[in-house]
Amino acid sequence: MTDDWRPSAEIATLRERARLIAEVRAFFAERDVWEVETPVLGHGGSTEVHLASLSAEATTTAGRERLWLQTSPEFAMKRLLAAGSGSIFQLARSFRDGEVGRRHNLEFTMLEWYRPGLGLEALIEETAALVARVLGRGAGDKPGPLRRRRYRELFRETLDIDPFTASLESLRRLAGERGGLSMAESDRDGCLDLLMSFVIEPGLGRDGLDAVVDYPASQAALARHHRDPEDGARVASRFELYLGGLELANGYDELTDAAEQRARFTEDNAARRALGLAEVAVDERLLAALESGLPAGSGVALGLDRLIQLALGKESVAEVMAFATPRC
Repeated sequence: MTDDWRPSAEIATLRERARLIAEVRAFFAERDVWEVETPVLGHGGSTEVHLASLSAEATTTAGRERLWLQTSPEFAMKRLLAAGSGSIFQLARSFRDGEVGRRHNLEFTMLEWYRPGLGLEALIEETAALVARVLGRGAGDKPGPLRRRRYRELFRETLDIDPFTASLESLRRLAGERGGLSMAESDRDGCLDLLMSFVIEPGLGRDGLDAVVDYPASQAALARHHRDPEDGARVASRFELYLGGLELANGYDELTDAAEQRARFTEDNAARRALGLAEVAVDERLLAALESGLPAGSGVALGLDRLIQLALGKESVAEVMAFATPRC
């Protein structure tokens, strides 16, 4: 008889998890950000090329339909914002196919929040304050200094290349050498993602919190763009927050233009076809919400299991989950 019926985490750890989640809820209550719940299943999914959505066949009032398990609650939460919700947060069950490992699980808890009227710089500060709260560092006491690190400069410092101007061939060659994989068919973002993950990320957030900013414009599915002050290149108005070599959060100055968002979804699905990947249904209700008027503001998604893993000093996210995917 096996004992894989037992929880992945110890009961004492799950009690600590509950305590930390209570701290998260208190953090947002103090800021008048209210909690919402949105569906796990939706008629549209994420079209992003480097995300693998899960789907299910279900019988609805329209008959048999394909529904998508949400990779994050973003689309539904933006519909609430367009309806006038104001600042909101959610602790959402999210799903991403193929994401298995020490830092990943197919099903996980995404903490996501949106702040109409708040700029990206202020959101970076708020995210850092939340991380400090969960890590038990006290109000205003950050886990080391908070630094802004430009994506372009990180590649220059670490790999001696400019990710915006380097040729695709040189990126494929370098990514193949550093990742130990054949990258001959990879696109530009695939090569940059590998180099970021394998080479640059492990060194981030070692002396505090690192907020990486000014990503390539192609890596901003639902974010606005702005111009790089260096040469006018279009860059994404987004950040990712790192601590101890671990990516914790991904924040955007949110795109509000429905036509631009539709064009990006279309481009994503074209890229998916070119790579032999299945297309993902576009969320038409999200586009309708954008057309009705999404308030300007910023939002961020944070992997709560990872943050709890760090706070409790565990080696894997499975150790802070009741039942990780192998035991579900």
